[in-house]
Amino acid sequence: MARSKNIDMTKGPILKELVLFALPLLLGNAFQQLYNTVDSVIVGQFVGPESLAAVTSTAVIINTLVGLFVGFSTGSSVIISQFFGAQKGDMLRKSIHTALSATFIMGIIFMILGYFITPPLIVLMKTDVTVIEPATTYLRIYFLGILGLMFYNMTSAILRAIGDSVRPLMFLILTSILNIILDLVFVINFEMGVAGVAYATIIAQFVSAFMGMFVLIRSKESYSVSLKEMHIDTSILKRIFAVGLPAGLQMAIISFSNIFVQSYINSFGAASTAGWGSYGRIDAFVMLPLQSIALANTTFTGQNAGAKNPDRIKQGIRVSLLLAIIVTIVICAAEYAGAPYIIRFFTKDEAVMKYGIIFIRCNCMFDFFCCFNQIHAGVLRGIGDATAPMFIMIFSFVIFRQMYLFVITRLTPSIYPVSLSFPVGWMMCSILMMIYFRLSHWEKKIHTI
Repeated sequence: MARSKNIDMTKGPILKELVLFALPLLLGNAFQQLYNTVDSVIVGQFVGPESLAAVTSTAVIINTLVGLFVGFSTGSSVIISQFFGAQKGDMLRKSIHTALSATFIMGIIFMILGYFITPPLIVLMKTDVTVIEPATTYLRIYFLGILGLMFYNMTSAILRAIGDSVRPLMFLILTSILNIILDLVFVINFEMGVAGVAYATIIAQFVSAFMGMFVLIRSKESYSVSLKEMHIDTSILKRIFAVGLPAGLQMAIISFSNIFVQSYINSFGAASTAGWGSYGRIDAFVMLPLQSIALANTTFTGQNAGAKNPDRIKQGIRVSLLLAIIVTIVICAAEYAGAPYIIRFFTKDEAVMKYGIIFIRCNCMFDFFCCFNQIHAGVLRGIGDATAPMFIMIFSFVIFRQMYLFVITRLTPSIYPVSLSFPVGWMMCSILMMIYFRLSHWEKKIHTI
């Protein structure tokens, strides 16, 4: 039964396989976004704009630390998918147990680090004085439960690597419903404010982590987990870090640089902070189809790289890119038209709504540029080349974006060019990524796997 849940992407119609794999992945990612989005909606409607700003503005700090681990799970997924595609069962088991053992150690470190660096980072973002206390409360509670989030991400990465994107979806559907129920109970019934939504989130994350581990432990397949085999194989860990560390550093550095972007936004006041945070929650949903297609193509590339099939990888690039562009343009057109109605889900405060609409409409017109950098970066990671995407994205999303903000804020006091700092980074990244991809001779790297 369990075998039928896996998708072997080394044969069969490419579009069908990508869509079948990406759809549950998309739904799963959508439910994962619900964790923080529901937090934002509930505090915005039942607590107030300051609490909304507290919950949404802390996302950049969460993403900085979590980004490091997401990179590690990406590296694990690539290595596991390559062993799965090459049908090397022994190495597959070692890589899975190494990844899970390392996850536990990293989770403890991130929990402690996140708790203690919260106050200085909130000050660094030039957070409005009315937002500092609830933001600190929310973020510290969130980090105390980060181990659950990390284990869910890793167990899901393992299942996706062997072609199973359905069960991670089922876990998220159940725990997202649990999160909504707990949010409402803690905030409305117990009047716990931002602390309530933080506790609801970490409880739901631990439940999803438990379900992921339960499936892997009870499995009878070659990828099953045994607590007796939990140890770190240093040679495999090095391979995982070779792919995952660049991806993780890239995500963490980009997220950290967004703290400085957030500081520019915060300088326009608490309403601007809440409006930007609301836009961020919406944009996270808008980008999900693209990210799901890119992640599906990474698994597709990893399996076909293990099977030494470069021609099929090239076909996968063309199909994924076309699919991503069409879907992104359609969604963004609807987002632009519906911006005023979408923002109302978060707040009815007129000042917050005004900024939220500005941020949505200034950015969504350029989202399709992300298709080029995300798809090509996903393919490069699938064949084990994560260093080049890291440097390209760090330059585009950190250095170039900060240079742009430094210059533009000295030329005009308007919020509009500040809100365009994301699109200018996307465009630069897409140009550089495609140039590198064409010059990288990536086909030759497949034969070294």
